[in-house]
Amino acid sequence: MFGGRGGPGRRMFGPGDLRIVALALIEKEPRHGYDLIKAIETMFGGAYAPSPGVVYPTLSMLADEGLIAGIEDAAGKRIFSLTEAGQTWLDENRTAVDGVMQRMALAARLISGEQTPDVVKEALHTLRQAVIMKPGDWSDPETAKVVEALMKAVREISGQ
Repeated sequence: MFGGRGGPGRRMFGPGDLRIVALALIEKEPRHGYDLIKAIETMFGGAYAPSPGVVYPTLSMLADEGLIAGIEDAAGKRIFSLTEAGQTWLDENRTAVDGVMQRMALAARLISGEQTPDVVKEALHTLRQAVIMKPGDWSDPETAKVVEALMKAVREISGQ
C-alpha cells in the first residue's frame, strides 16, 4: 500500500510497491533508471519522484532475482527489460499489480490536492467494516466475486 501523503520526508511507496511499479512500467517498455524515475514523476503530475537511492537498488534486486535483465546502450546506460520469468511473475500476480497501479493513481490525485467528500469516506468506512465483519468463512468463489466487485469499483472511480 502507498505510504504517507507525499512531500519531503514522507514515504510514498509501501513495502514491495516500487518493485511492482518498476516491473509494470518496464513491461510497457524497456527503461533505464532515470526513465523509470521520470515515468513515475509523470504519473504523479510532477508532485513526486522517487529518489535514485531507492530506484537503482530496486532495479538491482529485480535483476538479481532474474525478473529483469539489463544491457548497456551506446551511451553506457543500462536499459532493463523483462525476462521471461519477470513476465510470468507479472502474469501470475496481475491482481496485485493492478491494485498497486490503481493505488498509485489515487495517491497521485491525493497529493495533487484533490479531496474526497466526507460522504464517500463514510461509505468506504462502511464497506471496510462489512468486509471485515463478514460472518463465516470465505469460499474461493465468494472471495473472487468480492475482489472483482471491488476492483471494478476502483476502475470506475479512477476512470481507468
